[in-house]
Amino acid sequence: MKIVSLELFTVPPRWLFLKITTDSGIEGWGEPIVEGKAATVAMAVREMECQLLGRDPGAIEDIWQALYRGGFYRGGPVLTSALSGIDQALWDIKGKALGVPVHELLGGPVRERMRVYSWIGGETPADVGRMARERREQGYTAVKMGATSQCAWIDSGKVVDAVCARLQAIRDAVGLDLDVAVDFHGRIHKGMARVMMREMEPYRLFFVEEPVLCENEEAFRELRRAASMPIATGERNYTRWGFKGLISGGGVDIVQPDLSHAGGISEVRRIAAMAEAYDVALAPHCPLGPIALASSLQVDFCTPNALIQEQSLGIHYHKEGDAWEYLADPGVFAYRDGMVDRPTAPGLGIAINEETVRRAAEKGHAWHNPVWRLPDGTVTEW
Repeated sequence: MKIVSLELFTVPPRWLFLKITTDSGIEGWGEPIVEGKAATVAMAVREMECQLLGRDPGAIEDIWQALYRGGFYRGGPVLTSALSGIDQALWDIKGKALGVPVHELLGGPVRERMRVYSWIGGETPADVGRMARERREQGYTAVKMGATSQCAWIDSGKVVDAVCARLQAIRDAVGLDLDVAVDFHGRIHKGMARVMMREMEPYRLFFVEEPVLCENEEAFRELRRAASMPIATGERNYTRWGFKGLISGGGVDIVQPDLSHAGGISEVRRIAAMAEAYDVALAPHCPLGPIALASSLQVDFCTPNALIQEQSLGIHYHKEGDAWEYLADPGVFAYRDGMVDRPTAPGLGIAINEETVRRAAEKGHAWHNPVWRLPDGTVTEW
């Protein structure tokens, strides 16, 4: 079996899909995307095409090594995301060729259901409390919310009071029936993060995500000493080398590699194993499309330290288009009691509705994240 073609589809709301076709007729799908840089990643995939055409798609590890190590410059979000989508598609082909889901090829399942969480938004405590009740009624057992929007290096105590008021509204609405995570999104700097985390202690948080930017590795250890709730990060880290310091540094309890950014199924499986050796859990980042989610779940189901899975249903980033719209059978991601069943179909376990994808690609997208500024005009983290 040989690779004969690659096709790329830029589809709303902000995704890029890849289809790899073989001479046997077996096709594999991947999701190589950096949000806001779809065209750039598409070009990176095209530049790798010459190393893929004519290759046996089953030689996944050799292809991964050649694409990663074959260039003098390696790593980073664009090159690694291009590699990630290719890797996903190759595993999809291999699973379909052998008639088994990918997790069976990675050692077999360690669980039958995987826990998922949902986002909640809302600017006021009343809104947040209402959405928490809705998520509980929908069967979710865990939710995540953002901490704050724009934040100065050292900001007002009102910022801290506002996030605590929303957390109190959740506890008033649902008690401890929902696990609650708070995403700082790298917007908060060390001095404010330390204050916020201490003030959040009474709310029994599931975890705090990206309390500071991932490049500030030394700050995670300091924040670990300041507060007791678990700390998660990793959506902006790439490959096992990008996670090595975080995992071994002792300041992180949960790593969150993105299957479309960190090196695909092959690399996230290695990152998860490295994390397990340091007693660190895995919770793949995935506010993306159906292929990224399917890839994440394949890793989750064969990984003992996988904790919970992010998914994009109802996420605030997506004003149009939803992951389920691109599937022939959306029921494959049906959530019951806040969990999803183990996929049993071959490959990634999903069937893409190619007609819908091609129609959506005619529209495409030009999504970019907003640029935020503080009242004095300074650019701040989004």
